[in-house]
Amino acid sequence: MVRGWCPTAHRPMAAGDGLLVRVRPRLARMTRAQAIGLSEAAAEHGNGAIDVTNRANLQIRGVRDDRWAALIADLCALDLVDADPASETRRAVIVAPDWHDGDDTHRIAVELAQRLAELPELPGKFGVAIDAGAAPVLGDAPADIRIERAAAGGLILRADGRAWGVPLAVGAEIDAVVALARWFVGTGGSAAGRMARHAVTLPAWADGGIPAAPSCPAPATGPHAQGTVVGLAFGRIEAPDLAKLAMAARGVRVTPWRRLIVEGKIDTGQPASALLRADACVGAPACPQASVATRPLAVRLAPHVDGRLHVSGCAKGCARAQATDVVLTGRDGRFDLAFAARAGAPPAVSGLDPVQILARFGAD
Repeated sequence: MVRGWCPTAHRPMAAGDGLLVRVRPRLARMTRAQAIGLSEAAAEHGNGAIDVTNRANLQIRGVRDDRWAALIADLCALDLVDADPASETRRAVIVAPDWHDGDDTHRIAVELAQRLAELPELPGKFGVAIDAGAAPVLGDAPADIRIERAAAGGLILRADGRAWGVPLAVGAEIDAVVALARWFVGTGGSAAGRMARHAVTLPAWADGGIPAAPSCPAPATGPHAQGTVVGLAFGRIEAPDLAKLAMAARGVRVTPWRRLIVEGKIDTGQPASALLRADACVGAPACPQASVATRPLAVRLAPHVDGRLHVSGCAKGCARAQATDVVLTGRDGRFDLAFAARAGAPPAVSGLDPVQILARFGAD
């Protein structure tokens, strides 16, 4: 079943291991105190597992029904969640995590946060990306309205799914975001759910011919201008480990690449590089929609795959929306295998069990 919404703090999603509560750190950053507080809350009210999503959010897993209200109270006290559910819902914003105080990304994201109430009611998965650094870095992150650096150096507004954008005057960026969001709703976009699926001609003022600058790759693990990039296998970190990282840092930034940027120079063990090229959802039994266990297979298979691997518990492909070199999709307790495809794509081979898959790749 494909749901048309993502979990939020005030609207958690039931999973096989308990409630799933999503947290959206402001400006994609937590202070040391916030990161430690979130870790303590995840351990006290959930099962201690925290996932970093491809929307640069955090998901607290395994929250018990009778502990959810207390968790929300703790997160509101930490200023990680808005007490008003409507305000929290509007904070579907992805911010390029390498911003500096006062730069374009920081300036625009702060203004958008102040003006979120001007946005119309939007579909649950609809989001905005503020990607105004020297070059775009959020091209693979899911968003519907994008502010990006143009190839010529200025900023552009681009509707997702369109190749070109329109130039933006300094200080007018959020006016343009609000206008495009209102156009989307006013022309029936809510029925489509996402900008890229809304097959309506853009208004002339938003339909330009300005290309974005070439995208930069996600930062490698290790030293970074902001501190240290820490890779997380499958985006998972346990609460004590997050608290330990935070204690050695000024703050922690969340990225859409299943990595954290720790604001400090730290020594930390990194997962094997093959695991950082692998995507795998939580799978069965933690997800009721998955019919297969995913991560144990991904751990064994990843070193034997050239390129990127995606192991998905079902055809939804929650862990990765884009195509990968090798994708395994769970179906009725077995896997379909496809190449250069997304989860759920027509398979090259169907009905494989883990033993057969491992043997096929020389990993048995």
